[in-house]
Amino acid sequence: MLQRGVSDPRVGMISIVSVAVNDDLSVARIKWLPFGGIGDRVQIAEGLKAVAPQIRGPVGRALGIRHAPELRFELDTNVEYAAHMDDLFARLARERLPEE
Repeated sequence: MLQRGVSDPRVGMISIVSVAVNDDLSVARIKWLPFGGIGDRVQIAEGLKAVAPQIRGPVGRALGIRHAPELRFELDTNVEYAAHMDDLFARLARERLPEE
C-alpha cells in the first residue's frame, strides 16, 4: 500500500521492520527503515506522518475491521544500536589482544 497507494514523494522505498498494535486496536506502531539504508530519514518520517491518515481507512478495510488503528510510523533504531554495540565489542577485543 505504501509503494502504490501513496503519492507523497518523500516516502520512497522503506522496509517495514515490525508492527505492534495495542490491546484495544486503537494504535498501530510501525517500525521502519529506509530500504538499503538510502534516503533522508527526516523527510521520509515527515512523508509517513503526512500519509498515515490517508492510508488508515484502506488499512482498516484490508484487515476487515470497523475501526482502523491510528498509524504511527517510527524509525527503527535497533539495527543501528546493534551495529554500534558490535563495533564497541570489536574495539574492546582489539585493545585486549596482546601486542605482537
